[in-house]
Amino acid sequence: MRERRTWHTLDVKAVLEELQGDQQGLTDVEAARRLAVDGPNVLQEGRRTSAWALLAAQLKNVLIVILLLAAGASALLGHALEAGTIGVIVLFAMLLGFVQELRAERAMEALRNMAAPQARVLRAGQERSVPARELVPGDVVLLRAGDRVPADARLLEAVNLQVDEAALTGESAPVTKHTRKLEDAALTVGDRKNMVFGGTAATYGRGRALAVATGMQTELGQIARMLQTIDTAKTPLQQTLDRVGRALARAAFAVVAVIVVLGLIRGQPLLEMVLFGIALAVAVVPEALPAVVTISLALGVQRMAKRNALMRRLPAVETLGSTSVICSDKTGTLTRDEMAVRRAAVAGRVLDVEGVGYGPAGGFRIDGAAVPAPEPLRRLARAAALCSDARVVKEGDAWTVQGDPTEGALVTLAAKAGEDRAALEATWPRVDEIPFTSESKRMTTLHRGREGLIAFGKGAPEVIVESCARMVTEAGDVALDAAARERVLGQARALADQALRVLAVAEKPSAQGREDAAREMTLLGLVGMMDPPRAEAAEAVARCKSAGIRPVMITGDHPATARAVARELGILKEGRVVTGVELDALGEQALRDEIEQVEVFARVSPAHKLRVVQALQEHGHVVAMTGDGVNDAPALKKADIGIAMGVTGTDVSKEAAAMMLTDDNFASIVSAIEEGRGIFANIKKYLTYLLSSNLGEILVMAGAALLGMPLPLSAVQILYVNLASDGLPALALSVDPPEDDLMRRRPRDPRASLFSRPVVGLILIGGAWSALVNLSVFAWALRSGRGLPESMSMTFMTLVLIQFVKAYNFRSDRRSVFHRPFANRWLNLAIAWELLLLLALLYVPTLERAFGTFPLTGVDWLVIGLAALSVSPVLELVKWLERRGWLGGNEPSRDDRLSLALRGGHARGGAR
Repeated sequence: MRERRTWHTLDVKAVLEELQGDQQGLTDVEAARRLAVDGPNVLQEGRRTSAWALLAAQLKNVLIVILLLAAGASALLGHALEAGTIGVIVLFAMLLGFVQELRAERAMEALRNMAAPQARVLRAGQERSVPARELVPGDVVLLRAGDRVPADARLLEAVNLQVDEAALTGESAPVTKHTRKLEDAALTVGDRKNMVFGGTAATYGRGRALAVATGMQTELGQIARMLQTIDTAKTPLQQTLDRVGRALARAAFAVVAVIVVLGLIRGQPLLEMVLFGIALAVAVVPEALPAVVTISLALGVQRMAKRNALMRRLPAVETLGSTSVICSDKTGTLTRDEMAVRRAAVAGRVLDVEGVGYGPAGGFRIDGAAVPAPEPLRRLARAAALCSDARVVKEGDAWTVQGDPTEGALVTLAAKAGEDRAALEATWPRVDEIPFTSESKRMTTLHRGREGLIAFGKGAPEVIVESCARMVTEAGDVALDAAARERVLGQARALADQALRVLAVAEKPSAQGREDAAREMTLLGLVGMMDPPRAEAAEAVARCKSAGIRPVMITGDHPATARAVARELGILKEGRVVTGVELDALGEQALRDEIEQVEVFARVSPAHKLRVVQALQEHGHVVAMTGDGVNDAPALKKADIGIAMGVTGTDVSKEAAAMMLTDDNFASIVSAIEEGRGIFANIKKYLTYLLSSNLGEILVMAGAALLGMPLPLSAVQILYVNLASDGLPALALSVDPPEDDLMRRRPRDPRASLFSRPVVGLILIGGAWSALVNLSVFAWALRSGRGLPESMSMTFMTLVLIQFVKAYNFRSDRRSVFHRPFANRWLNLAIAWELLLLLALLYVPTLERAFGTFPLTGVDWLVIGLAALSVSPVLELVKWLERRGWLGGNEPSRDDRLSLALRGGHARGGAR
């Protein structure tokens, strides 16, 4: 295993000496020896967990274990249908978790697939094609446009070589490479211009490079190692449900023990009391909870898909609702990933260029006023378009570029100025060219016109201006003196300070040939271009901030570009911009101290992104991280919700992420967060309603036992109440329409319990009132001369109806039941269906005998109806007190024992 070095700081000779290499390549014998020492050039697989082990791990879920016990208890009681239903729910929940964990390992497989299958190398002076896995440090690799780079390598030769490193660095434009050594050892991957890296691709030119790192020692290998060591954390909801499951397990055991002991003391048969206690314990356990959660998440996933967000892991849907920070990439997510000319400086004036993308729509403005394209601008646009090789074409409704995006922006500028590319080429056909090189920093083309040869040039302002003797002004073409040169270069610097990529454009009307073409030209002006922000991104950023979500830009692009885009979108206000080099200088504690003040991270590496995510999580944030490249994969996997780009994203980033955007649009993230908040709110409604209902059932039975009364419900009636309240009404609550102020609330604190004091108040008071009312009805019925079976029948009906009334009250834990009371049509249908079933239980003889019910009189119905409705004003009073803050805030006090029992402690929901 070779030590990792800062190879970019060494010159070619030193690198060859260090690796004992040769410009003509290694011999086959030496290559074989090194292969035995360094190992194959492949990404190693981490330790894999067997499929059986993954499946068995699902049984560690407390709720799953409880449900299995509930299924067994139901079978013992002779309720085969309920036992089978619970069994199906358990199987479904286990398979869902198993499939998700199995798919999570595909990120590594996708990463391995990025390796080039073949590599062209020099071996003893002969060009050979060898399997990429056999490449070793010291091999001389040959690169041409279109080749996948097989390993990390130091360039020995670079002829107009450009490499697309977007997957590794996040930079949108290909990087021009050279062979000169670089002095700064701390340069990030994106700034090591004399290196090429495995997994990237050559797009232009050719080169030779000396392999310096293979396999897991490459930058790609470091990412693979990070992926192998990152564990996916449970979502806040999963942790909450685990705590609820443990609390319910303790409650179920206590219920069985109390009921059995009290029954035995009163002289009731042991077997009867054991079966009755088991039935009540089954009532405590929410059999439908996994199904409700899964259905809520699945329906939410369908709605998200319509809003361009595809979820790969169901539990991550809920995490979106808790998101407090979005770390967003710049290129393609906040911006369009399309270069466009934003400003043009011609004849002493600066024009703003309107329009987005590569389409020809867009005009020009001077000081905010719309103007037609002036002739000096048309002249510049003609020259820039003719001195470009890119083509802009319309595919369907979209305009796309074929070729270099920068040149595509120049062709689009010409179209906006009214200059047709095809007509220009017909008038001035190209006859020769001097291509762009990293040394010349310019491109020059020669064209034949009516008056002979004409040359057009574009390139770096300092290079083009130096080659010009004249310049265009409003008064015509004038001599370009030293003062005018400095003014033009100052204007170029001013445009560059606005994060624009600046090019100068020139022409020579009477060129004599290649040797004469680039001398004494006429400067036509400057153009400043950039990848513009998406029109909808600024609005989405504003929505984030109103919802208490902090957007942070984290990109591999240049700090000046990142700063300008972040300011335009409203991300950067009073915070800081920190570069990858500055991050390296910060220790872990210093980063944690600074992280809340940083709004933009620029020029960052994969390790930097991972550190940022970890630092934010340590501050208690639920972090969403976007990305499209291989470099983003570790941070995507570590983040609470990793979001990959569906259009530009690599397979590695998609497999590492929990969510994928089909339109690569930041605004779609905000829409998905809204859905996530709604889903969590509905699961909370269901769980709150369920626990209050189950608490009412337990207290009715326990209260009767403590008061020495007969048991008010039979085992079969308890099971039916449980099935009715956990069934369709609860499922309907899980698809309740979202409240209209959802995105004006702050994110749910991942450290806070789902069971805040108001929620606990609703659960306790709702359950206690239900028990009080039902015991009162039972006692009244007994005193009125009704027999025990009839009194049990009335109590049974009251208990079911009071839970139906509570279903409407629990649609919100803060708003009145009279706010859009019947907006949930599924709840309305569920209650109507359940009422029909209740009538069947009362008036169908066969069902009467099975459930021990009796037909009710008018007086019975009046008593039952008033008793059931009485819970609504009680719960409304609790909400009213909560809205006025009279319940003491959102968190229960530490000495509130029942609240803490429900919460299972105050552990941080997002603990890593």
